[in-house]
Amino acid sequence: MHSQQIETPSENTAQVEQPVEREIVWEGLASYGNYSIFATEDMTKLYTSGLEYDRHSWGYFLRARMDYVAEVLPFVLLSEPALTNYFGDPLSPGSSKRKLVPGVGITPVGLRMMWRDNKVIKPYILLKGGMIIFTQKAISNHAAYENFSLQSGFGVQTRLTKRFDLRLGLWSDFHFSDANTVPINPGTDVMNANWGISYHLGTRKDKAGQRHKFPRL
Repeated sequence: MHSQQIETPSENTAQVEQPVEREIVWEGLASYGNYSIFATEDMTKLYTSGLEYDRHSWGYFLRARMDYVAEVLPFVLLSEPALTNYFGDPLSPGSSKRKLVPGVGITPVGLRMMWRDNKVIKPYILLKGGMIIFTQKAISNHAAYENFSLQSGFGVQTRLTKRFDLRLGLWSDFHFSDANTVPINPGTDVMNANWGISYHLGTRKDKAGQRHKFPRL
């Protein structure tokens, strides 16, 4: 007779690797003023809407979760003075005549630092770099269709359910310019308020068959 041994897995082997924290954010942005940081044009307004992807990629730094960020903006709308000179300055500063210039945007590189990432209220700092392509030359008729963009700001993300968060950022900067790809380089920095609904992808688990419990506030 041959003896048979039945091996029973230990509790330690029941551990399941936690999936990486990832989010998809449907977001919107509306400007309400202008800065004079990287550019001087102060009569523009910008409105955007699209999707942002956030992935916990680089551990923690200064107690903040370090996330990679990418973004696609199928809706971009620039409101600018209807008549400008060669450099993009309004020909009639007091005129109310404006024109709308639609476009699209893409951001392949970004960083989010989020504190208290497993709490109900989560402050964050966001930095994103990419491009915007307009259907017309932006700000000046002698500028470019393609512009480089830089977004920076901070806000707070609040848990609504285990899957959904609400994101609010009231003080942010959105800069774009053509970076001297043509002889002139008109650009703008818009103050903006942005918001979003974040959906958490996947299910976090501590052990096989046990769902992760979110801690209290």
